[in-house]
Amino acid sequence: MSDTGGQQTRESPPPPPSASGVPAHERPDDGGAEGAGEPELARTVEALLFLSSDPLSVEELADAAQAGPGAVRTALALLAEQYAPGRRGIALRELAGGYTLASDPASEEAARRLFSRPRAATLSPAQAETLAIVAYLQPVSRPEIARIRGVSADSATATLLDRGLIEEAGHSQFGALLYRTSTQFLKLFGLRNLDELPEVARWDPTPEEQAELRERLLRAGEARGGDGPAAG
Repeated sequence: MSDTGGQQTRESPPPPPSASGVPAHERPDDGGAEGAGEPELARTVEALLFLSSDPLSVEELADAAQAGPGAVRTALALLAEQYAPGRRGIALRELAGGYTLASDPASEEAARRLFSRPRAATLSPAQAETLAIVAYLQPVSRPEIARIRGVSADSATATLLDRGLIEEAGHSQFGALLYRTSTQFLKLFGLRNLDELPEVARWDPTPEEQAELRERLLRAGEARGGDGPAAG
């Protein structure tokens, strides 16, 4: 009750608080049903990305969060603003057809000192050659890899399989096992998809180099044929 000009007036009661404890008149306009819950969904998406060791696609996030793909994309956009480069030690990255949370590259040295873990073993020349062939010609069989390299690809292929950089991709029409690159390959090389592989044209050999390579492959094939079948 208040006295104004000798007259008593009754004050209007404050609006009731919502379930969150914030009065309705103080809550920001959520833009209607379509915009409602965006911050909450962004937190859910953030948690899912944190929990997953692999990149998650929009469809996977939508299925887990029981939300529409459009709402998930909006949530990812909100997270992208929060994790803008230079703002935090964590970055939202698009990799291997999905999204993942990664540490800021600027913290790499500090993280290495903290965990004192050795860097992953590098690829040998044979493994790197085999991986490049699979990446650009996939799906490709082991005999095809051997013909291109001029030497057996069994050991290199087995190592790449063991390290998760390539995976089986069915069989050719002749029954040979086919291989393709894996999601781990995309993550390791920081690629969103295979379209981001460097253009092969950048390393196209000259006609002279092609002729020399052809001669080397022919000589290697003749030498292998003259030695007879290799032992198992």
